[in-house]
Amino acid sequence: MTDVAINVTGLRKTYGGKEAVAGLDLSVRRGEVFALLGPNGAGKTTTVEILEGFRKRDAGGVEVLGIDPAHGGRDWRQRIGIVLQGTGEFDELTVGEVVRHFARFYAKAADPTEVIGRVGLTEKANARTHTLSGGQKRRLDVALGIVNQPELLFLDEPTTGFDPAARREFWEVIRQLASTGTTIVLTTHYLEEAEELADRVGVINQGKLIEVGPPESLGGRNMATARVSWAGGSEETDKPTAVVQRLAAQYGGEVPELAVTRPTLEDVYLKMIGGK
Repeated sequence: MTDVAINVTGLRKTYGGKEAVAGLDLSVRRGEVFALLGPNGAGKTTTVEILEGFRKRDAGGVEVLGIDPAHGGRDWRQRIGIVLQGTGEFDELTVGEVVRHFARFYAKAADPTEVIGRVGLTEKANARTHTLSGGQKRRLDVALGIVNQPELLFLDEPTTGFDPAARREFWEVIRQLASTGTTIVLTTHYLEEAEELADRVGVINQGKLIEVGPPESLGGRNMATARVSWAGGSEETDKPTAVVQRLAAQYGGEVPELAVTRPTLEDVYLKMIGGK
């Protein structure tokens, strides 16, 4: 047992002469929430499918929970959970029936009733799945992904199509899972989601991992030039505290409409991938 859940070195995968993953190195610590960001076609999906054991690699070393996924057997698969963008349709079954059915696949499954409660579906346990809202169906997908009490959980675009309220409710489910020590690898196109949930984020583009770090400091955004704005104007500075102190003295205390901003995660992300 080490403190590393995932270790990848020199990962490569080619399709028809085009390198989808080009010598990628990655390490994910146990117990952290790691978000993998990147545009469509960047290599995210291929990388994650290799980690899950669903796709073969051409070169490189990969260890997930100490095992090479290419040779991961049943015991290894019992230790990971996967929540795809859609698990399946069980229209005529109830939430409880579906979770109990999936629990039978695992030697050390959690109590289905407890799992249903953890994802906030207790009141829907006897409801047929076709009556669930989109957000509730996604919660059911997570229940199926964690019923085996995984050490490592993969979440693929978990809130695609959610409205803002449903997305924030779902974030609480993820936070609760993370609080139990579950390692979570999250792929998402929502930069706000990564910032809210992830301990660290990795930006991948053209098959290479460009940078990895905490979302608040990725790309040096925490040290970037700040913009101080107020009702009477704005100023860019590397010493925002000094500017605010000067303004406070100028206005005799409260500075009207004061705001101090630095580049957002979206700003540095777009710069990294060459976007506009």
